[in-house]
Amino acid sequence: MEIILKEDINNLGYKDDIAEVKRGYAINYLIPKGLAIKADKSAKKVREENLKQRAHKEEKLRKDATVIAEQLKNKEIKVGAKTSSKGKIFGSVTNIQLADAINKKGFNIDRKKISIVQKEVKEVGKYDAVIKLHRDVKVDLSFEVVSE
Repeated sequence: MEIILKEDINNLGYKDDIAEVKRGYAINYLIPKGLAIKADKSAKKVREENLKQRAHKEEKLRKDATVIAEQLKNKEIKVGAKTSSKGKIFGSVTNIQLADAINKKGFNIDRKKISIVQKEVKEVGKYDAVIKLHRDVKVDLSFEVVSE
């Protein structure tokens, strides 16, 4: 079933994208939650008009995201964590702590836009993350976990 997304959905698409999904997923989840609408002729025409009007705004957002990406590439991010004497972290470092550390550097990055490359961050050391600033702009960021 073809649908038009009303919001960005991980592993499916971005707002105003046309996606092909199973009928049950669309009818039972996406449409009732307001995340998508059925892609019929009139909905596609409205989508095209919205895309034309939003093109200028999208270009500005893309430029802003590119500037932030360039600034983030050069930053050294350190995340403090409570550790044992052997360097093991009590718990683990998640994108929440990483977002807090980035925001202390003067950026306003939502934690949902950050994904840590390694599965688990449970020891002191250097790790990598990907920050999705815009649908076309992603920045690779390395950060260091240090003992507090």
